[in-house]
Amino acid sequence: MTTAILDRLGARGRSVPAKYVPVLVTAGLFVAMFVVGGIRYEGFATGQVILNVFIDNAFLLVVAVGMTFVILTGGIDLSVGSVVALSTMISASLMAGPGWPPYLVVPLVLLIGSALGLVMGYIVHAFDIQPFIVTLAGMFLARGLCYTIGTDSIPIEDPTFTAFAQTRIDLFADLWISPSVVIAAVVVLVAAYVLHYTRLGRTVYATGGSEQSALLMGLRVGRTKVAVYTISGFCSALGGVLLSFYMLSGYGLHAVGMELDAIAAVVIGGTLLTGGSGFLLGTVLGVLVLGLIQTVLSFEGTLSSWWTKIFIGLLLFVFILLQRLFSARRRT
Repeated sequence: MTTAILDRLGARGRSVPAKYVPVLVTAGLFVAMFVVGGIRYEGFATGQVILNVFIDNAFLLVVAVGMTFVILTGGIDLSVGSVVALSTMISASLMAGPGWPPYLVVPLVLLIGSALGLVMGYIVHAFDIQPFIVTLAGMFLARGLCYTIGTDSIPIEDPTFTAFAQTRIDLFADLWISPSVVIAAVVVLVAAYVLHYTRLGRTVYATGGSEQSALLMGLRVGRTKVAVYTISGFCSALGGVLLSFYMLSGYGLHAVGMELDAIAAVVIGGTLLTGGSGFLLGTVLGVLVLGLIQTVLSFEGTLSSWWTKIFIGLLLFVFILLQRLFSARRRT
């Protein structure tokens, strides 16, 4: 029955390439959720509600961008949440203890995150080990390093850092965003350009589509694998900096489970877990869907926050099933 529905949709919209259908489904889901929320809750259907989703999830969006690169090659990165937490701990401890200025701390944090991603990518490529195992080890390593720095939450009180974190960028009609949203938007735009207009981006898609074919075409598959994990490490560290702005603290238990949220956002956004197909726009929409679920629950007020996980789980089942069905139709 589901296959028949998909066939009907394809027959009605032959002008829409199949690769765009998952993104359109995610966009339709987001619009439907927003419309239903606007009908059910007073004050829901406003521009600031959407902007608040971006404000509250800017760090997740940046992390999900890095995860998109990895998944497009057919890999996975389970270390991102721990790297985010490590970034908050390094930032907070250096500014609270030695009193380092933010303009030295932030580049150092980004360098450490990129280095961790580089090492994991090199191990995946050089020793031909499954990314799941390598990044799982990276997850434990980064989380363990958090607790070697400290087991308690470390507040960030640097005046420059806190002033930037509390800055409000006014737009129009009483709408506003935070600087973190601007940073996240720049990351998305740069990443989209890299994926669609550079040799690295084309190789990322080719590697995920068929690694053997990419090798036969003479593409630098190994270098690309190392590059995407380095990008993921950089995005995780930057996400940690943005989370530091959001929380104004460093804590070893920050971002527990964020790797799963990032994977969920990428998959709900239409990127195939097997790699080779997907768009950053879909990832942005996936993050928006996850954020809107949390917003709906907060407006409802009577449901536990655990319902967020339940709804995300149900959405993942649906989108994985849709991916399977679309893949089967492409083969036929």
